[in-house]
Amino acid sequence: MPQKHLRVKLLAHTPDPEKTCALAARTCYSAADVDALSALVQEKDQSKFLKGVIASGHLSVLEHASFTFSIEGVSRALLAQVTRHRIASFSVQSQRYVSLAEGFGYIIPDRIQALGEDAVAEFEQQMATMQKWYVEWQDKLGKGEGSNEDARFVLPNACETHITMTMNARELLHFFSLRCCNRAQWEIRAMAREMLKLCKQVSPVIFESAGPGCLNGPCPEGAKSCGQAREMREYFRDMK
Repeated sequence: MPQKHLRVKLLAHTPDPEKTCALAARTCYSAADVDALSALVQEKDQSKFLKGVIASGHLSVLEHASFTFSIEGVSRALLAQVTRHRIASFSVQSQRYVSLAEGFGYIIPDRIQALGEDAVAEFEQQMATMQKWYVEWQDKLGKGEGSNEDARFVLPNACETHITMTMNARELLHFFSLRCCNRAQWEIRAMAREMLKLCKQVSPVIFESAGPGCLNGPCPEGAKSCGQAREMREYFRDMK
């Protein structure tokens, strides 16, 4: 099967996420009942109030808004990284139940593609060889999930997978601070930036200052900084 390319789609999110988070915050600071607070939130723009709440560091209220993404065209190598973010829910295409006997998609790193057509052809041949090994082991092990389960051990990290992932807004801010950074691995960085673009469309106030740590202070990478804080601030400021 051919090389696969990244595709990120926002499947669902909390309706009116900013109003939901603003209502949660007002619950903390008001003696009014929920009906009165709901009316206030609906009648009056909550942007200024919510920005103040976020600036104060009262981020727990952002946990009331969740976002669910479909992610395709990413590698099993990326899967090993993204699942380290534990305050999230993941559903992943199973190599145990889904047979790849007809072929598997794969991700070709940009640095390999930059080496030219011969390097890409060599990489593709290696993928074809692993596909052949996979089918051979399926045949030896017999058909069914048991054969898939063990034959998959010869599949590469480059093998494509599909993920459905849900995070709340607070965890997304943390995720973006780490994975949008220039020092993040290239594949998860590209995915994180596509996710952030979608979040900004739905909830511009919550994600106004979202991005790598250098956007809101000194680079947290210290001596390992990429040295491009100014360029990063411009990039994420203009992101749409």
